[in-house]
Amino acid sequence: MESVQKHRPRNSWQVTKSVWHALFMREALARTTADRMAWFWMLAEPIAMIAVFVGIRAVAASGHRIGGADFIPWLICGLLGFYLFRENMMRSLGAIGASKALFAYRQVKPIDPVLIRCYLEGMLKSLVFLMFILVCSLIGIDLVPDDPLNALFIWAAIWLLGVGVGLTISVLDSLIPEVGKIIRILSLPLMIISGAMIPLNYLPHNLQQILLLNPIVHGIESLRLAFFSSYRSLPDINMLYLWGWGLGLVALGLMLHLRFEMRLKAQ
Repeated sequence: MESVQKHRPRNSWQVTKSVWHALFMREALARTTADRMAWFWMLAEPIAMIAVFVGIRAVAASGHRIGGADFIPWLICGLLGFYLFRENMMRSLGAIGASKALFAYRQVKPIDPVLIRCYLEGMLKSLVFLMFILVCSLIGIDLVPDDPLNALFIWAAIWLLGVGVGLTISVLDSLIPEVGKIIRILSLPLMIISGAMIPLNYLPHNLQQILLLNPIVHGIESLRLAFFSSYRSLPDINMLYLWGWGLGLVALGLMLHLRFEMRLKAQ
């Protein structure tokens, strides 16, 4: 008599891991192989922005340093730090709609594709940053952080802030389509007021205090401090402020997904 092996039913965590793994493979293939130029565009955007601003600075200003940091590494840190936040925000906008067909499976929740897209963007942007560090080292530009552990910690905080915003606006965009249009319009102004391209410590003190209400400023300036120990950043930079915004927005996004889960599935 043959013994029949009984398979125990999987618990909730095992089911969730399987869902996340399947969604991750789907998103990773779509993000990196759907377009033959996908990897090129990941590098081309920051390189183009760096080239433009290096050219503007060469024409309009003298010197190659900004407050204790070389201009090119300073600009790379700011742009890639902002892109890490921005891509989490922008990719989350269409995450729920793009996975609508998968909600026929009760194991798949609307929050799952949002989390997977944020995780994938964090991995890709980290890989792009490492590639920049390697290439810059080969061509003689010092982009190795003076405090690597602190740089990783701050990079994770910026990513978490992007996740929080992504979770929140993914719900709002699904319920109110105009929200996505507004977010896309505000993307470029947000880059400017976050100090990704322009040194904010040259601005009047009163304006600096207003800009410091933006948590992205705290993340980008702290990231530059971790890379350049002699960098003179804006005063009153506070990582607790950044973490507070990040954790608060994650909590808000989770509550919105829990509250409107059935409506998101039915959209």
